[in-house]
Amino acid sequence: MLVDIVMPKMGESIMDGRILKWLKKPGETIGKDESLFEISTDKVDTEVPAVEGGILVEVMFNEGDTANVGDVVARIETDPSKAKVKKGISESKPAPEAQKENPAEKKAEPAPSKPASAPVETKESSPKDGSGFYSPLVMNIASKEGVSMDELSKIKGTGVGGRVRKQDIIAYVEAKKSGKVSAPSKPSDKKSIEPQKIDASKKSPDLTALYNKPGVEVIPMDNLQAKMAEHMVMSVHTSPHVGAIAECDMTAVEKAKKTLESDFMKREGFKLTYMPFICEAVTKALKDFPLVNASVDGTNILLKSFINIGIAVAMDEGGLIVPVIKHADSKNLVGFARDINDLAKRARTKKLSLEEIQDGTFTITNYGIFGNIIGTPIINQPQIAILGTGAIKKRAVVIDTPQGEAIVIKPIMYLTLTFDHRIIDGALGGKFLMKIVEYIENYQI
Repeated sequence: MLVDIVMPKMGESIMDGRILKWLKKPGETIGKDESLFEISTDKVDTEVPAVEGGILVEVMFNEGDTANVGDVVARIETDPSKAKVKKGISESKPAPEAQKENPAEKKAEPAPSKPASAPVETKESSPKDGSGFYSPLVMNIASKEGVSMDELSKIKGTGVGGRVRKQDIIAYVEAKKSGKVSAPSKPSDKKSIEPQKIDASKKSPDLTALYNKPGVEVIPMDNLQAKMAEHMVMSVHTSPHVGAIAECDMTAVEKAKKTLESDFMKREGFKLTYMPFICEAVTKALKDFPLVNASVDGTNILLKSFINIGIAVAMDEGGLIVPVIKHADSKNLVGFARDINDLAKRARTKKLSLEEIQDGTFTITNYGIFGNIIGTPIINQPQIAILGTGAIKKRAVVIDTPQGEAIVIKPIMYLTLTFDHRIIDGALGGKFLMKIVEYIENYQI
C-alpha cells in the first residue's frame, strides 16, 4: 500500500514548515516511527517520524523547500515487492517559490456547499453577515489579487460563522476574472489590503541604495528569524494590543524562596527561581478570570477549560521559542519548577518535541532576565494575552504603619500585561493583572 506522508500541524498558528534535511533517500527502507526528515518552523526544529514502515519511494520537496501543513511531502510503499522508486522530485508538484508568490493560482478544493467554479455569492445577496475576521492566508491572497477590503467584506464565507476561507477567496477571484462577478460599483476609499507575508529575499524600495553602500553588510534572515517576524506582524495586524502595568511587591515570594531554596537545591539538583511562583499566581488568576484563557475566531469566543502556560525562552543562537507547561492548573510550586527547568534547557538546545510547543493558552515572557524593568510584549496568537515580567529591583516604598507613613526598602517588580482589546476591555485586563499581583504579594508557604 502506498502511504502519503504529510507536513504535520505543529501548532495552532503554524501554517508551514521548512524541510531542513531528508534522513532517508528514495529507495531506502524505513521503519514505522523512525525519523524521516527534519523540519524547522518559527517555534521549533524537530524530526518527523514515518507513520508506516516500508520503502521510501518518492520525496516531493527538496531540502530547503517550504511546505504547507497538510501537503504531501513523501510517499512510502509498505509492500517492498510493489515499490517503484522515483529518484527525482515529483514533476507534479509546483516549485515552492511559485507556490509562495502565487498562492491564488493553486487549485482549491470545492467547499461542501458549492463548487469553487460556481458563481460567487456576496453578502449583499445573503442574510449571513460573516465573521469579520480574515486569516493571514486569505489576506495574503486578497492582497496579491488586488481584492479590496470592501470586496472582501461582501464575499459569502463557507466557514464557521460565515468566515471567509481560502477556497472562498479563490473562487471569488476566479469568478471575477471570468466576468461572473464584478467589483463593487461604488468606489471605495479604503486601500487594498497590505501584504502580511515577510519575504526576506525582497528589497524595500526605500532601502535599495543601502545594498551597495560602503559600510553596510547584508545579512539574510535565517528561517527562525523570518518566521518569528512573520508571526509578530500577523499578531499586531490581528489583535488591537492594549497594555497595562502594575507594581508588584516581591517581599513574600523572596522570603519563601530563601526559606525553600537550600532544601530544594539538594532535593531537585537545580536552583529555585522566581518564575514558578509567578506561574502559580498566573494560573490561579486565570481560574478567577477564565475569559482571559480564550481565543477569538471572528465573532466566536473559544473558551478553554484547560490552562497551558507558555514560557518564552531566548535561544542561544538568537530568536525565541515558547515551550508549554500543560495542565498548569494541576501543578504545584515544585511541579512548575521542574517543568520550567526541563523545558528551558531542552528549548535552548532544540530538543523539544512538537507536542511541547503546542496548545498554549497564555504566555509569560521574562525580559527581566536581561535587566529590563518594563516591556511591551506582543501577543502570541491565537492567545489573547501575554504577561511580561521585569527585573526585581530594590526600591524605596512608602508604607502605612501604626506610627504613620514610613519609607522602607522593598524588592519591586513591574508586571506588564498586553491583551487583545476585541474581548478584553480595560476593566477586565486591569482586574486580572491586579489579581496576579495579589497572589504574589500574599504568597505563603
